Amino acid sequence: MYDVIIIGGGPAGLTAGLYAARARMKSLLIEKGFSGGQVMTTEWIENYPGFEEGISGAELAGKMEAQALRFGLEITQGSVIGVVSEGKYKKVRLDDDSELETKAVILATGSNPRPLNIKGEDEYRGRGVSYCATCDGAFYKDDVLVVVGGGDSAVEEGLFLTKFASKVYIVHRRDQLRAAKVVQERAFANPKIEFIWDSAVREIKGDESGVETIDLENLKTGEHSTIQAKGIFIYIGYDPNTEFIKELVTLNESNYIVAEEDMSTSTPGVFVAGDVRSKPLKQIATAVGDGAIAAITAEKYVEETF
Repeated sequence: MYDVIIIGGGPAGLTAGLYAARARMKSLLIEKGFSGGQVMTTEWIENYPGFEEGISGAELAGKMEAQALRFGLEITQGSVIGVVSEGKYKKVRLDDDSELETKAVILATGSNPRPLNIKGEDEYRGRGVSYCATCDGAFYKDDVLVVVGGGDSAVEEGLFLTKFASKVYIVHRRDQLRAAKVVQERAFANPKIEFIWDSAVREIKGDESGVETIDLENLKTGEHSTIQAKGIFIYIGYDPNTEFIKELVTLNESNYIVAEEDMSTSTPGVFVAGDVRSKPLKQIATAVGDGAIAAITAEKYVEETF
């Protein structure tokens, strides 16, 4: 029997684990992959306070994990397929058919990159179609690449890809970017980057070796064009990981978890933190804040309920 089980090991989950463990709660964090979540796929982070020169995503994740472990947080790998509320207690079900009992749950499951859902995307996934430049960029030395999107992730990862690629096209549906101004300035100044405005990718084509061409449509003129490219990196947003708890807590129209300011959800004893929560800004800094609040609220709930 745990005091709290945290599902998800990104910055929100690790911070919740740190606060819960320091509060001497019997705490378990379940992560299906590696601790750090999406931070692990980010090459360099410049907007997280305390690191004036920036820090790599992997290093930041490692520091967060080590700090939480130092205070006694248990971390295990596993895939949660359901959470059931039975009176005051909760049962967390894993894909190996095991169940864990806990007094409180913190959902910090984050989100996954949103696909384009176009022809060729699934066929060439892992053979030229990627959602992680940090993971796959080095495979494309001196190749031409396409990045889809106009936010921070798209432009930052496009800049990262110029370390390897001979040219990077950034395709955006609008005629201006949503990325932070400082990131835009770097991209506009980079001679390897070319922007294709008001356009959408319609099809990804290739052969047995992988991606060969990207078909585009100009959304204003209807004109079609083709880019010869070996890879396409997609950054058009994220979908929350809430499928397994959609009957447990209230979700908004985009399937993000609705919560109060203290991170409590519609189900007593179930709290939320990080990108899976409905909120206006999804950043490491806000995830960390969510995690701290969720853990403190969960501690208070356990003390008052049991």
